[in-house]
Amino acid sequence: MSTDAAAEGTGAERALGIAPARSACVLIGVDRYSALEPLRSVGHNLTELAAALADEAILGIPADRITVVRNPESAAALVGPIREAARAATDTLIVYYAGHGLLDRAEEDLYLSLPDSVEDQPETAVSDSYIRRAMRDHGSAERRVLLLDCCYSGRVLKGGMSVADRGVRASGKILKGVRGTYVMTSTTADRKSHAPDPRRCTAFTDAFVGVLREGVPDGPEMLGLHAIFEAVRERMAERRLPQPQEPQDRDEGGVGLLPFVRNLAVVPPPAVTDQPSAPRVRVPRRALAAGALVLGLLAGLAAPPVWRWVQELHPRPPGGACSPRATLLSYSDALDKQQPAGETLGGLSALALTGPGQALALTDNQTSRVYPLRLGSPEQLHPEALTARTLRTTSGTKPSEWFDGEGLVVERGGKTILVASESGPAIRRFTLATGTQVGPDLPIPPDFRTSPQGQGQAGRTIESLTVSPDGRYLYAAMEGALAKDGDSRGRNMLRIQRYVGTPGGAYRLDRQYAYQAKEGMYLAELVAAADDRLLALERQYVEGVGNAIRVYDVPLKGAQPVDTHKVLYDQPADVFVEHSLLFDLGKCPAGDPGVVPTHPGRIVNPLLENVEGMALGAPWTSGPHKGRRPLYLVSDDNTNSEQTTRLYALSVRLP
Repeated sequence: MSTDAAAEGTGAERALGIAPARSACVLIGVDRYSALEPLRSVGHNLTELAAALADEAILGIPADRITVVRNPESAAALVGPIREAARAATDTLIVYYAGHGLLDRAEEDLYLSLPDSVEDQPETAVSDSYIRRAMRDHGSAERRVLLLDCCYSGRVLKGGMSVADRGVRASGKILKGVRGTYVMTSTTADRKSHAPDPRRCTAFTDAFVGVLREGVPDGPEMLGLHAIFEAVRERMAERRLPQPQEPQDRDEGGVGLLPFVRNLAVVPPPAVTDQPSAPRVRVPRRALAAGALVLGLLAGLAAPPVWRWVQELHPRPPGGACSPRATLLSYSDALDKQQPAGETLGGLSALALTGPGQALALTDNQTSRVYPLRLGSPEQLHPEALTARTLRTTSGTKPSEWFDGEGLVVERGGKTILVASESGPAIRRFTLATGTQVGPDLPIPPDFRTSPQGQGQAGRTIESLTVSPDGRYLYAAMEGALAKDGDSRGRNMLRIQRYVGTPGGAYRLDRQYAYQAKEGMYLAELVAAADDRLLALERQYVEGVGNAIRVYDVPLKGAQPVDTHKVLYDQPADVFVEHSLLFDLGKCPAGDPGVVPTHPGRIVNPLLENVEGMALGAPWTSGPHKGRRPLYLVSDDNTNSEQTTRLYALSVRLP
């Protein structure tokens, strides 16, 4: 591509008023405080907004150009990423902050809080002027956008004139000297912002993300920031809040009128670019729309049915950004109730890769079997199950007792596997050639056993098993808390047991780590991304609502071992391993309505099934996903006709 062509941007970028690939975004949020009230909603803000901005159907800022800063400990930690993003952005710089907004009552200036900020002590917070200077004085971005969601955020406007009141020629002083700037605040200079439900985004960000994802009915095909602002203000006016909260905005240089995102209420989103589909004749949507409009006029149809007709002819497939670090590539239900060698496949509880496009899947709640799978490519899954191998005791007969397989590891060389059973619990080695157990069971911590021998909950013992890339470390984790460990406000306090040993040889108990799941969630699976880094799959099911499936990044370097801790319920927070959300499967784009089959009574993303298995591939060394890694998920249908065996493929970015 020539220099001129690169400057012009892609067709998608030209359709928007900005070039996403040449823009940069910093999302800053503080939800944990030592002296102020915690703001749990802010964590949801960061996740939801990052996913929306990265979604190619909406804006499509590349994930590696979105920086999320959670709970910065100092002014430098808050402002530094803004300077870096400003230097990286040549088109548009977007900065967002959510947290407590504080006032210097003597000077009446706005300060953005940090985790250790104290009210009426401005030296413990960050002046809004630091943010404005970092945006103004660094880089060469053509446009700079500031979004503030905090109490008294309107004070950053410094007494200028509202776009709504005076039009876009207002000469605000927010970022003086910058060619094009736009500021949107969650409230006025003298009012608080609200977060009425800690399980959701704050009121302002909830409205903002809602407009991005749902669009503005009867609006233009492209929405500018000021049009988004007007829709957000309407949504806020309709909400019942403890006090009125009226967002404000300011524009200099016409940035607020520039086409910013696609209006999904009137324009069907473009197809996902990194999910190739089978070759077929494509009719441009504009042509379909034009033909449909003529037919609609002749038949006296309104516009919305016309667009629904267009979507039915050319539906948008599922796929796209689930978070800044994860993209859904494809999914398939081809394994559901498949019958390899006449046996109905079902109850898949664990997954392990054996090579490119190949895997093993373990069944539970029946005679334990291991199915070889052909997966297809991550971008276009076409899974097929081959004849299963039944797992047998050392004598070669079927297991004499119920063996509830939940965790699966393929050992180096591919001749033996390790299987974790929830009943018992137990970890056993089997040969793949015959399915026969070899050697004794691996040692199990006494407390992991169920009552009366131990502290484990029946049906909530060892649920996951994974091995480090070099085979030295084996990790097994409890699904639910030991009776003596308990939970904290619905968050299960769990133990991850590390073993040390050699592939195909003996493993001995090494150390334990403490892991606290999110509210109401259970730990369903682990995969080792490195010797000291895990991915954790948390799962929840609510009758009438459906599943919640989230995957977390769990670095273990520097984590405190807890083998000598008799109980976990009385331990301080820093004893538990830190983990950050990699993606929420419920946030992955499901395509146009009806593309993904739904179950009666479900009110969440139709992609969600009872995911229990997870496997991580080696990094791509070339192609569009270079540097990322394929991640596969599989669901357990519990051999139930109302549930589905579903396979997912994602691309994830790990440190």
